[in-house]
Amino acid sequence: MPQNQFQRIVFAFITVVITVHAYVFYSLYVINGNVLMQINGTNSVIAALNKQGGVNMFGTYLPIWACILIEFCLAFALENVMGSPLSFKLACKVFNPSENHPMMFETAIICATVGIMCPAMSFIAAWLYYPYYAGFNIFTLLANWLKLVCLNFPFAYFTQLFFIQPAVRVIFKALFRKDIEARKQH
Repeated sequence: MPQNQFQRIVFAFITVVITVHAYVFYSLYVINGNVLMQINGTNSVIAALNKQGGVNMFGTYLPIWACILIEFCLAFALENVMGSPLSFKLACKVFNPSENHPMMFETAIICATVGIMCPAMSFIAAWLYYPYYAGFNIFTLLANWLKLVCLNFPFAYFTQLFFIQPAVRVIFKALFRKDIEARKQH
């Protein structure tokens, strides 16, 4: 859908803004929420995070907004350098964009992006959220990475396919309506 480098960057920006917020919510509330509340003796996840001084990242506690900002920067860079270019190439190996229905091609791109970005970002998260206070062990890091991939992949696949990418496309079309209409007229 994006036609030039600026539009690709805007598309990636919108995608990463929505995705990072979804994953932080998923990780803190859905996966770890009960444990955080139990450990801190609170009735809400945000109260638990406030009581413990934030989110444990890099072996220290950071405010949730700092974690979101760090993850956003890393995901945005990774999406632009690796995710988007590779997913397009992978989708082109299976589908021909000029011969296949656009929805099939877009779905192939989304699936390829999840297949690339989920393991990559899970590996980064394994480093960011590693329990450094217990000492470092490469096998613990690899086990944490595998655990994160197993937890994140189904969430990534379904949210990207049915929620995030459709929302990104609606926002993108609203932002670049004139360009899209001009392209259709030519």
